[in-house]
Order: sequence, then C-alpha cells, then structure tokens
Amino acid sequence: MTSKFRQVALIGKYQSAPSPAAVAAARRVVEQVASFLEQQGCEVVLEAQTAANTDLNSYPALDAESIGQRCDLGLVVGGDGTMLGIGRQLACFDVPLIGINHGRLGFITDIPFDSMGKTLTPMLRGEYDEDVRSLIHGQVMRGNECVFDALAMNDVVVHRSTASGMVELRVEVDGRFVANQRADGLIVATPTGSTAYSLSAGGPILHPSIAGWVLAPIAPHTLSNRPVVFPNSSEIAIEIVAGKDASVNFDMQSLASLLKGDRIIVTKSEHQVRFLHPRGWSYFDTLRHKLHWNEGGV
Repeated sequence: MTSKFRQVALIGKYQSAPSPAAVAAARRVVEQVASFLEQQGCEVVLEAQTAANTDLNSYPALDAESIGQRCDLGLVVGGDGTMLGIGRQLACFDVPLIGINHGRLGFITDIPFDSMGKTLTPMLRGEYDEDVRSLIHGQVMRGNECVFDALAMNDVVVHRSTASGMVELRVEVDGRFVANQRADGLIVATPTGSTAYSLSAGGPILHPSIAGWVLAPIAPHTLSNRPVVFPNSSEIAIEIVAGKDASVNFDMQSLASLLKGDRIIVTKSEHQVRFLHPRGWSYFDTLRHKLHWNEGGV
C-alpha cells in the first residue's frame, strides 16, 4: 500500500528523567507504531526528544522546526499534553496531526492505541475528516517592553500563588473596560481548552467550530462574576492591579512573579492547528465518551 503521507514524524510522550522501565515501555510503543507506518509505505522520522527518551537510533531524529519543513504528517502518541506541545510548535508549518491516545483523558488524542492499525490504515490513504483549531497569541507587557511571548492551544491562565490571597485584575476587551475582578485567577480559553481548566472553573464547552473564547474567573470574590464568551477577534487585556506573586501560564509555559501593572495581552494567532480524525468523527462522540455522559442510561 502507498500512503498519502510520504514522510511521517513520530512524536511520543516523554519525561525529563524517565526510569529504565519507562524508557523500555516507551521504546516498545514507538517501535510498534514506527513498524506499522513503514508497512504502510511511510518514511519514519522521530522527534528529537522522543528519540532521546527511547534510546532509538534506527530512525532519523529531527527537531520541531525540521519536522515542520520536511514532514507531511505528525503522528502523536501520548496524551493531550504531548499534542499541545508539538501542536504549538508545528502550527506555523501547517503540518497536520493525528493523535493516538496513550495517556488518560485524550480529548485531542482521540484514537485508542489498541485500534491504531484498523483506524490509521484508511486515514493514511486519505480517508479522514479535518478539524482546524485556533491558537491564542499571548504577551506579557511590562511598561512598553514585552517580557514574555507565547502561543497557547488550550488557555492563558492568570492566577495567584498558593501562599497568597486573591489577586485583583482589571479586564479590558478591545480597549473597553469590562470589570475589576478579585479572584484566585482568570482563564482565557479557546474552544479546545474549554474542556480543560475552564470546564473545572464552571465555564461552558465551546464546539471547535465556534470562533470564540471563554473568559472564566477562578473562585471569584463576587459570585455574580460568571464565565463570558467573547469573539476570538477581540483583544483581551488583563492587568495586575493588586496581589502578591501572581503568575501566568500559556498552556504549560509559565511566567512567575508578575508585577503590579503588568498587562497580559491576548489575541488570536495567525496560525492554526490541523487535526485529522477518522472518517465520520464526531465531537459529540468524544464528549460523550470522555465525560461519561449517559452512563447508567438506556
């Protein structure tokens, strides 16, 4: 069989200091997937950290930029965290991604590992549905200087430290004052991130096709402060008014010790992430399965 995708990058879940048993387990998984891809006529390369973590040297190892420039497809084996990391890095290269779930929850790595072969075979022939996700571009401005700049696929979270009290945040949308909020923090979530931290904070689930963001307070002092949905064409500015040791997270990327007057500016990125799903994929099937809807029902 000849795959539609000639060169495929394999990105695995890796740890900073894995145990020998974890290395061996990760190696077996990566070797199994790589062997399957070769049987489908694909040329396999490994993401550099995946290769280092698994001690596999039988395939070329490339960094994210080289994968973006050379590969036709990224195949992610892990959980949503693995997909978030590589998705941000490859978005500017327009490389499509397929997620094989080898983690726990898996909203965006949605293909079960046990059914990998059956599911991937038609997808590699070109039988798939495409799902495009927006990204957040976030900046931290300290006066006129940008001290942090990052992309986020899930969310931007401004929050207090565990040892301090509430933070007070001034929120503006498109230059218009919205409110000063005293809370444990504030979340700006994409539709992809609406099923992550925002959901735990009481935010709504946004379908991926909705061009919007959720602005969700974390444990607000005023209980009438509720999650709000804004168009993702908006510019959201969050200023630190009061509170010690506030931090901001862009997915898993963090800047600690925000100062009074720092402004977190959130805009829509020009880049998007392309996910490929099995033909007939439904977002509602994912929600029903992952959130255990209808359990105990008929």
